[in-house]
Amino acid sequence: MENDTVDTEKDVVEMNDEGLAEQAESDELANDSMNQEMSKEPSEETDPKDQKIAELESALEEEENKMLRILADFENSKRRATLDKEAMNKYKAQSILTGLLPVLDNFERALAVEAKADEAKSLMTGMDMIYRNLLESLKAEGLVEIDCVDKEFDPNFHQAVMTEKDPDKESNIVLQELQKGYMLKDRVLRPSMVKVNE
Repeated sequence: MENDTVDTEKDVVEMNDEGLAEQAESDELANDSMNQEMSKEPSEETDPKDQKIAELESALEEEENKMLRILADFENSKRRATLDKEAMNKYKAQSILTGLLPVLDNFERALAVEAKADEAKSLMTGMDMIYRNLLESLKAEGLVEIDCVDKEFDPNFHQAVMTEKDPDKESNIVLQELQKGYMLKDRVLRPSMVKVNE
């Protein structure tokens, strides 16, 4: 009889433990679902005004970025136009000077001929004066002769058409100028044609 009572008490305790465990599990599930609903509530109940404000702010930011890009493009175009204008003013005489270089060459060839008769000498003197006046006018426009003899060969300013071996001079030195080279300010119009030491 005592054993039966003890067993019954054990059963009651076990049932109470099971009931408590089930109750705890049920409470936990209820808390989880309540937490989920609470976490959903703010997103479900987002104010349409806040959403509209966010959309408008995003659109405004995008438009501001577009405007900044357009302003940057405009500034770049303006700067390019200014640089082009400056270059055009700086080198405006380029086509005229390039066309006159053969005239200078012909004057130099003519003046290199030795005149023996008095008439020829006076003619050469007149040609020399014209040549010098022309050269001075062109220099006033920015024409500069390229100095090359006894200088180191530089492909930016010289065009080598011949080579020769001179043991008294270093290698790659310009020995002779075959045709004058000219620059317009800092731009090469025509490189000097030269003979270079091997």
